Amino acid sequence: MAKDPVRVLVTGAAGQIGYALVPMIARGIMLGADQPVILHMLDIPPAAEALNGVKMELIDAAFPLLKGVVATTDAVEGCTGVNVAVMVGGFPRKEGMERKDVMSKNVSIYKSQAAALEKHAAPNCKVLVVANPANTNALILKEFAPSIPEKNITCLTRLDHNRALGQVSERLSVPVSDVKNVIIWGNHSSSQYPDVNHASVKTSSGEKPVRELVKDDEWLNGEFITTVQQRGAAIIKARKLSSALSAASSACDHIRDWVLGTPEGTFVSMGVYSDGSYNVPAGLIYSFPVTCRNGEWSIVHGLPIDEASRKKMDLTAEELKEEKDLAYSCLS
Repeated sequence: MAKDPVRVLVTGAAGQIGYALVPMIARGIMLGADQPVILHMLDIPPAAEALNGVKMELIDAAFPLLKGVVATTDAVEGCTGVNVAVMVGGFPRKEGMERKDVMSKNVSIYKSQAAALEKHAAPNCKVLVVANPANTNALILKEFAPSIPEKNITCLTRLDHNRALGQVSERLSVPVSDVKNVIIWGNHSSSQYPDVNHASVKTSSGEKPVRELVKDDEWLNGEFITTVQQRGAAIIKARKLSSALSAASSACDHIRDWVLGTPEGTFVSMGVYSDGSYNVPAGLIYSFPVTCRNGEWSIVHGLPIDEASRKKMDLTAEELKEEKDLAYSCLS
């Protein structure tokens, strides 16, 4: 039996990440090779012409799974009936701008998009926020879309997770598919904590801890962490543009694992609504290790946390509390 199409919204669809993301969705990379999709692409009026160009290309690519394309600058039309929403659109920080300026712009964007999703999205819509500040944008969206279950509003830290896997794989010269269970704790910002204490690598003699194989704690506690934290800035420096292909690919990974489940014994990082686990203040959107099954994520419990990790986890939580306060001050 052919499946019914799933409606997937991508906001900011005419931008760099959107341009990389929509063909991946249309090819089945996000929801599976047998899942038809109808793409809803939303962008701001100045991008309408470019958005129409993306629609033309999607039609020209003749993707078998793509059962329809909605390209619009109207939030109501964009959000109507969507089952998955990937929120890529946001206001980027420009030179000379204060954090508060960027925050207030994004607060108003996410407030209005939340209202459209609240009224018009499908009842159990899953939301992934990609635009920065991702954790706090997701929190604002949650605030103004109260009927969307809090478990359905997440933010992207899978890009950082994948970057951490990539660094370990390069360091050990092993395929990245043999590395698993790194964790990104906290904020999708340079305060995040990439943690390898629970990560392992598949070897010919079974799974071995990353620390045991790398045999260089100085690198793992220093350069490895800063490389992952600063990777976005390094790509901007090299490409003169921000990460687009890797962001799009990790958004697909995030949704695919959430919808189709994580492999047995593997956990991934997702920015989710904190329930107080690992002494992270409840009410923040914070990145935790999770496993997924039947379309639901669950935080991985019971991992031992050493003192050095605790400090880093608290530091990034502190930054998220400050961001939350700043966002709420923009609302008043």
